Amino acid sequence: MSAPPPPFDPAKPSTPISFPVKTLQDLKSRSYFDSFHFSFNRSSVSLRRNTVALPDRSRLLVCHDMKGGYVDDKWVQGCGNNTGFAIWNWYLMDVFVYFSHSLVTLPPPCWTNTAHRHGVKVLGTFITEWDEGKATCKELLATKESAQMYAERLAELAAALGFDGWLINIENVIDEVQIPNLKTFVSHLTKVMHSSVPGGLVIWYDSVTVKGLLAWQDQLTEMNKPFFDICDGIFMNYTWKEDYPKASAEIAGDRKHDVYMGIDVFGRGTFGGGQWTANVALDLLKRNDVSAAIFAPGWVYETNQPPDYHTAQNKWWSLVEKSWGIVQAYPESLPFYSDFNQGLGSHVSLGGRKLSDAPWYNISCQNLQPLLEFNNSGIMQVTVDGREASYNGGGNVSFRGKLKRGSHFTARLFKPQLQLPASPISISYSVKSDERSVLGILLRFSSSSKETKSLLMAPNESIHRFGDMFLPCLLTSTQTTSDWTVHETNLVPDGHTLTEISALCYRPGDLAEETNTVEYFALLGHISIKCQQKTKLFPPASSWIIEAHNIQFAPGNSGSRTLSCKLEWRLKHPEDSVFTRYNVYAEHLNSSGYRARKVMDEPRSDKVFLGTAHVDAYYVSDLAIGSDVEGVRFVVQTCGEDGSLQELDASPNLLVDAERFLSKLCCCGLV
Repeated sequence: MSAPPPPFDPAKPSTPISFPVKTLQDLKSRSYFDSFHFSFNRSSVSLRRNTVALPDRSRLLVCHDMKGGYVDDKWVQGCGNNTGFAIWNWYLMDVFVYFSHSLVTLPPPCWTNTAHRHGVKVLGTFITEWDEGKATCKELLATKESAQMYAERLAELAAALGFDGWLINIENVIDEVQIPNLKTFVSHLTKVMHSSVPGGLVIWYDSVTVKGLLAWQDQLTEMNKPFFDICDGIFMNYTWKEDYPKASAEIAGDRKHDVYMGIDVFGRGTFGGGQWTANVALDLLKRNDVSAAIFAPGWVYETNQPPDYHTAQNKWWSLVEKSWGIVQAYPESLPFYSDFNQGLGSHVSLGGRKLSDAPWYNISCQNLQPLLEFNNSGIMQVTVDGREASYNGGGNVSFRGKLKRGSHFTARLFKPQLQLPASPISISYSVKSDERSVLGILLRFSSSSKETKSLLMAPNESIHRFGDMFLPCLLTSTQTTSDWTVHETNLVPDGHTLTEISALCYRPGDLAEETNTVEYFALLGHISIKCQQKTKLFPPASSWIIEAHNIQFAPGNSGSRTLSCKLEWRLKHPEDSVFTRYNVYAEHLNSSGYRARKVMDEPRSDKVFLGTAHVDAYYVSDLAIGSDVEGVRFVVQTCGEDGSLQELDASPNLLVDAERFLSKLCCCGLV
């Protein structure tokens, strides 16, 4: 029997993970900041400008609570389970809470990155429960000063890791004499969050009362309102009755939108039953003009709802959309780019060329998601499908179905409110399809005088058939070596507002020769909209400092070895540019590989795509290298917001000389 693995030591180098803070002592000592994993857990995507302040309307909060938290999402650099849990319906929500039953639940950066990208705030959870929680609270609330100190520690963590605030969940009895200090804790945390994080948010969970009793109120009452009054909102327990939302709204007055009525998707005593009837509660809350807090939408995933996770997930969230409506508009600024990556897939591609055919999961990689309308019985099935070929990353939008003679099909992709500049812009998209399936992009605009117009981007030889429906747009089309076609055009939008981006499916050729129906299949690989003005160049390799730390070699099979190390890079003048994504590669070099040549020159069989980093560091874990390999060159490719990539031969790179390193260790008697 093999020995059990050693206990996790956060101070020692290892594959980066996200983990909670489990004790007050760890929170007080700030030990998290000394962890090897701290630098990897910082989110890199800032909240969109127009979502820093919550809107004055009914809002939707989603509380994650999936299998206790820290499952596949704990692997900061991703893992190989492409069937892991994900959310892609961000356009329906305002706030996302990452929840577990540890004392201080820190959201894995993947959730913060993708939620911020879509305009959604992210909260961690501070929770105390049962007898252990009572003892914790006794220490936490021993004095006014201790309450303030622990509040400051929580605010410091949120600011350092880049998320937006806290859900405070005290689910144990509190000595009534300590209630004043509990109020101090909540009010001071709210104050410090507001000053340290733009749009900082603290929400109180309806559990303990101002008498110190664990007594869920299910509505706003004199027993919980004093906590509501000193923070940014209250998350009501989910066993409320039909008249509670209206009564709570009346008590809250001008702050009725800060009342989030809970809905348990598992249906445990929740109004309307949750599960496939969660929309019943949402409808009622919408009518009463209060906010909603959906708890545990992972129910769809955890209970294996048929026919499959993606279909069931889309169906469930379509009920939310029908009840609540779309609350996020994006894109909101240029450049806009999406390759429809959901943060998981069966391969990784670059320009249509497959870099890796290994399954993967990394929610940080999720691009802006299309607002696809769930359609389980229509003429065309429109889905994001990570199994099909991809142009970039591991995603696409797949169109499958049948088209009647002379008909076309339109599918909503995005609903922006994007004020376009008066200067020229460039629009491009990529398609892979059979000869009988053509895919165009339909753009809808409005002017300052409220006039609307539609512009169709489609291959030039067949665009005439829609001349009486949409304004035509001539394209430049380029065929790639991987059977993807990239279409591009330039426009002068003259200050118009872009209000919708849709896909239009149709057949080319002579209508008289067509059969009644025809099979249709096409993949949309990406959409890009950017200003034509000259973009800022990527900093050359000489502008970067790249280093390897914690280098470790270990013996492998048949004379091979494994290499682990932490790569770190930074710009010599960091004020020049800010990047939030990097592709990391490795080249295995033997003696002939040291000759001068371009990095990653084709053709080579020894290059390896390692993964994607969203901070300026990447941990290489147990990279297998052959017995004849004398060194490994690591290449860090910078990625632009517009989907552009730095040329590999101009990217920062670092050579780790295996032979020299091992010889040095031998001389020191370490191997």
